[in-house]
Amino acid sequence: MMEYRTLGRTGLKVSALCLGTMQFGWTADEQVSQRILSAACEAGVNFIDTADIYSRWADGNPGGVAEEIIGRWLKGSGIPRQNLVIATKVRGNMGEGPDDEGLSRAHILKAVEASLRRLQIETIDLYQAHWPDEAAPIEETLRACDDLVKQGKVRFIGASNYAAWQLMQSLWAADKYNLARFDCLQPHYNLVHRAEFEAELAAVCRSYGLGVIPYSPLAGGFLTGKYRRNRQVQSARLGGVKRYFTERNWDLLERMDEMAKEKGALVSQVALAWLLADPLITSPIIGANSLDQLKDNLGALAISLSADEKAVLDKATTWKAENED
Repeated sequence: MMEYRTLGRTGLKVSALCLGTMQFGWTADEQVSQRILSAACEAGVNFIDTADIYSRWADGNPGGVAEEIIGRWLKGSGIPRQNLVIATKVRGNMGEGPDDEGLSRAHILKAVEASLRRLQIETIDLYQAHWPDEAAPIEETLRACDDLVKQGKVRFIGASNYAAWQLMQSLWAADKYNLARFDCLQPHYNLVHRAEFEAELAAVCRSYGLGVIPYSPLAGGFLTGKYRRNRQVQSARLGGVKRYFTERNWDLLERMDEMAKEKGALVSQVALAWLLADPLITSPIIGANSLDQLKDNLGALAISLSADEKAVLDKATTWKAENED
């Protein structure tokens, strides 16, 4: 049964797992993508995350394709719009003009209209800055977003890939100028990539009541267990996953194998359960190229880790020195 959690200090209720859509129009065609969307919603997922640039890096994909797939699915699904929490992002390059990227007022106001049109909705529930833009003052970005909230085009705003000092700068500016603030953070966070979030960002999110929706919770597939010592695997993401090919992480997978076997679960489900066991985490973002992958990911909701089991995984992947807390 699906669990729902409150997104930060907002009143928004989101499913404990969020469906990511970076693969739509890239490694999953439209037909498969729509099936995944329908199956996720049938399982109780109400939280869908996308971005305007998905998947502009793929051959023949101009960007905006994932949003368009979601829009067409929503139009024909029969699912009431108010039953879904739809999140998208702005920042990436979406054209050839000087204002076709970034977090300037000019680009944000242009980009939000394009996202609304592609998604075929009137309001974006969560509009996120995909990554910082040093060329745009944070006050300009927040004022533009604040106007969108007041106009009803956006309900809440969030940030992704922000450093702790940048996140704090945004919170100070929002408070100083009485503007809408970032109410959630989308960080890169998983069992084998912990320091980036835990060193400083976790404390900011905890202190200021930000929701946390980690992306890449399975480390690009490494934490599914499909990559093993001395085993060749072909994957579209292999280049980004090789960084995790260390003796320490191979040992981790063996420990997770044992834990998964005891629970009658999958390694990937143990990895997701580790995130779900942290009260600071709102909703890890899962991706799927098939219905089977989606089913496997959703199965993590039935897995629980004891405090001792979580401590074993914490110790196996800690980035801190032994004498630190």
